[in-house]
Amino acid sequence: MTPRTPAPEVRVPRLVGLMAVDARESARAWGLSVDAPDRPDFRLAVVDYVVRQYPQPGTEVPRNSVVHVWFDFGEGESGGGVREPRGPAPPEGGLRREREEPAPPRAVVLSSP
Repeated sequence: MTPRTPAPEVRVPRLVGLMAVDARESARAWGLSVDAPDRPDFRLAVVDYVVRQYPQPGTEVPRNSVVHVWFDFGEGESGGGVREPRGPAPPEGGLRREREEPAPPRAVVLSSP
Protein backbone atom coordinates (compact mmCIF):
# COMPACT_ATOMS: atom_id res chain seq x y z
CA MET A 1 0.00 0.00 0.00
CA THR A 2 1.40 3.42 -0.93
CA PRO A 3 1.01 6.50 1.25
CA ARG A 4 -1.74 8.82 0.10
CA THR A 5 -0.48 12.08 -1.39
CA PRO A 6 -2.40 15.24 -0.60
CA ALA A 7 -4.56 16.73 -3.34
CA PRO A 8 -2.66 19.36 -5.35
CA GLU A 9 -5.55 21.81 -5.11
CA VAL A 10 -7.92 22.70 -2.29
CA ARG A 11 -11.10 24.74 -2.07
CA VAL A 12 -10.83 28.01 -0.16
CA PRO A 13 -13.00 27.91 2.99
CA ARG A 14 -15.32 30.77 3.96
CA LEU A 15 -13.39 32.92 6.42
CA VAL A 16 -15.71 35.96 6.46
CA GLY A 17 -17.37 36.28 9.85
CA LEU A 18 -14.67 34.34 11.68
CA MET A 19 -12.41 35.82 14.31
CA ALA A 20 -8.76 36.22 13.31
CA VAL A 21 -7.60 33.25 15.37
CA ASP A 22 -10.32 31.00 13.89
CA ALA A 23 -9.56 32.18 10.33
CA ARG A 24 -5.89 31.22 10.77
CA GLU A 25 -6.79 27.79 12.15
CA SER A 26 -9.40 27.10 9.48
CA ALA A 27 -7.01 28.03 6.67
CA ARG A 28 -4.24 25.93 8.21
CA ALA A 29 -6.58 22.92 8.37
CA TRP A 30 -7.09 23.24 4.59
CA GLY A 31 -3.37 23.57 3.89
CA LEU A 32 -3.54 27.31 3.30
CA SER A 33 -2.03 30.33 5.00
CA VAL A 34 -3.64 33.69 5.72
CA ASP A 35 -2.33 37.23 5.23
CA ALA A 36 -3.98 40.51 6.22
CA PRO A 37 -2.79 43.48 4.13
CA ASP A 38 -4.52 45.97 6.46
CA ARG A 39 -2.97 44.46 9.61
CA PRO A 40 0.81 44.29 9.93
CA ASP A 41 0.28 42.71 13.39
CA PHE A 42 -2.08 40.03 12.03
CA ARG A 43 -0.32 37.16 13.78
CA LEU A 44 -1.19 38.86 17.11
CA ALA A 45 -4.84 39.60 16.23
CA VAL A 46 -7.32 37.38 18.03
CA VAL A 47 -10.88 38.70 18.27
CA ASP A 48 -11.14 40.92 15.17
CA TYR A 49 -13.67 39.66 12.62
CA VAL A 50 -12.90 39.04 8.95
CA VAL A 51 -15.11 41.21 6.69
CA ARG A 52 -13.63 40.33 3.25
CA GLN A 53 -11.42 37.66 1.74
CA TYR A 54 -9.65 36.89 -1.53
CA PRO A 55 -9.89 34.43 -3.21
CA GLN A 56 -13.60 33.89 -2.67
CA PRO A 57 -14.86 30.81 -0.80
CA GLY A 58 -15.06 27.70 -2.98
CA THR A 59 -12.28 28.78 -5.35
CA GLU A 60 -9.79 26.01 -6.08
CA VAL A 61 -6.21 27.05 -5.35
CA PRO A 62 -2.93 25.16 -5.03
CA ARG A 63 -2.16 23.79 -1.57
CA ASN A 64 0.02 26.21 0.48
CA SER A 65 -1.56 29.25 -1.22
CA VAL A 66 -2.22 32.47 0.67
CA VAL A 67 -5.73 33.73 1.37
CA HIS A 68 -5.88 37.49 1.93
CA VAL A 69 -8.35 38.71 4.57
CA TRP A 70 -9.40 42.19 5.68
CA PHE A 71 -10.79 43.32 9.01
CA ASP A 72 -11.90 46.80 7.98
CA PHE A 73 -13.97 47.91 5.05
CA GLY A 74 -12.06 49.87 2.43
CA GLU A 75 -12.44 53.54 1.56
CA GLY A 76 -16.02 54.26 0.50
CA GLU A 77 -17.31 50.86 1.63
CA SER A 78 -19.32 50.08 4.68
CA GLY A 79 -21.13 47.16 6.15
CA GLY A 80 -23.93 49.13 7.76
CA GLY A 81 -26.29 49.29 4.81
CA VAL A 82 -28.83 52.07 4.45
CA ARG A 83 -29.39 54.26 7.47
CA GLU A 84 -33.00 54.85 8.51
CA PRO A 85 -35.14 56.92 8.40
CA ARG A 86 -35.24 57.60 4.70
CA GLY A 87 -37.46 60.21 3.09
CA PRO A 88 -40.05 60.80 2.01
CA ALA A 89 -42.24 59.56 4.82
CA PRO A 90 -45.20 57.32 3.94
CA PRO A 91 -48.46 59.12 3.12
CA GLU A 92 -50.96 59.81 5.87
CA GLY A 93 -53.69 57.25 6.36
CA GLY A 94 -53.42 53.52 6.26
CA LEU A 95 -52.77 51.98 9.65
CA ARG A 96 -52.47 55.38 11.29
CA ARG A 97 -56.05 56.15 10.29
CA GLU A 98 -57.25 52.82 11.68
CA ARG A 99 -55.69 53.33 15.08
CA GLU A 100 -57.81 55.82 16.98
CA GLU A 101 -57.36 56.67 20.60
CA PRO A 102 -59.41 54.46 22.89
CA ALA A 103 -62.50 56.07 24.39
CA PRO A 104 -62.16 57.19 28.00
CA PRO A 105 -63.45 54.63 30.48
CA ARG A 106 -67.11 55.02 31.37
CA ALA A 107 -68.38 54.90 34.89
CA VAL A 108 -70.40 51.80 35.52
CA VAL A 109 -73.28 52.14 37.94
CA LEU A 110 -74.38 48.98 39.66
CA SER A 111 -77.72 48.85 41.34
CA SER A 112 -79.21 46.26 43.57
CA PRO A 113 -82.98 45.49 43.80
